[in-house]
Amino acid sequence: MTDGMKRHLAVLAAGGTGGHVFPAEALAAELGARGYRLALITDRRGGGFGGALAELETHHIRAGGIAGKRFTARLESVFELGLGMLQARKLLARLKPDAVIGFGGYASVPTMMAATWAGLATAIHEQNAVLGRANRLLATRVRRIATSIDGTQMVPDAAKSKVHLTGMPVRPAVLAARDTAYDEISDRGPLNLLVTGGSQGARVLSDVVPAALASLPDALKKRLNVTQQCRAEDLERVGAVYAQAGITADLNSFFDDVPRRLAAAHLLIARAGASTVAEMTAIGRPAILVPYPHATDNHQFANAQAVDEAGAGWLMAEDVFTAERLAGRLASLFESPRHLAHAARASRRIGRPDAARALADMVAEMMPNGHSGEGRQAA
Repeated sequence: MTDGMKRHLAVLAAGGTGGHVFPAEALAAELGARGYRLALITDRRGGGFGGALAELETHHIRAGGIAGKRFTARLESVFELGLGMLQARKLLARLKPDAVIGFGGYASVPTMMAATWAGLATAIHEQNAVLGRANRLLATRVRRIATSIDGTQMVPDAAKSKVHLTGMPVRPAVLAARDTAYDEISDRGPLNLLVTGGSQGARVLSDVVPAALASLPDALKKRLNVTQQCRAEDLERVGAVYAQAGITADLNSFFDDVPRRLAAAHLLIARAGASTVAEMTAIGRPAILVPYPHATDNHQFANAQAVDEAGAGWLMAEDVFTAERLAGRLASLFESPRHLAHAARASRRIGRPDAARALADMVAEMMPNGHSGEGRQAA
């Protein structure tokens, strides 16, 4: 740790969902380990952060989302954003940061707008394969745009030269599981299947996956070991389907060891959120991805499409995700396991386990006396 690093301050602007908060936490841990000073600016609802963020000097400002709201609610949100920008401008003038990094979502907008107006070194991180609306608003104003997936969509032409592919940071437990070799399928060996639907589970997976597996030939059903995350209200009925079909299944509404279970899986069936894609590719596991159809700008479809095009998995849109079609896909994969092994290798190739380090390197280069030689200048 150098005295110069101790003097340099990075401000993180984050809040809202875990997809926005987790990369901020990972960056905070990496920059903190390098000796940089850190502060967090979030909206009034932000709080209860874990990990590295819990240790940071934290400031709260006003913010409000606009997308999907009625006219009167939008007016109120615009007012909140305006107040938040004034608060952020005063706060940044006092903190005098060397760099300000935003992680998308409306909670980051006031701080990032204020930072660009003040001529500070600025960057944004995008978790998905489509640049989010808040980040699109900021893209032409900030100095750098860190992306998680190659070929991120909806980056304005004027901002494309700012893009740096860093990847989406993943949890330490995921990185630890990366060294677990893919257990290729033998003729009569077990078939380990992991099914997850996000923090609350996904009902469509509880509806379709058990029915699909129950319709497989008996020889395949006897080899299945299923781990499935379900909503609490779905556990009993899903368990009944598996029990009647004679399929070994471990069901729960929450698993605290998903990285270990993912490392042991031959195949993942899941939604296509940014964290899911980052974790499966960091460990190197193939997946059937069923994008949430109502995600903003259909970004989960783009996430799944990137995986599909890389040969690391298969996209199945929800409108064609039926028990019959899934059963056909699974029977084909299990009977020709070389396709799964090939997809596992492709998944590992596109994984970015060094994302936190790459993101921190990008930020460090924007600091005075950084690797690139850049000091503070207009964004």
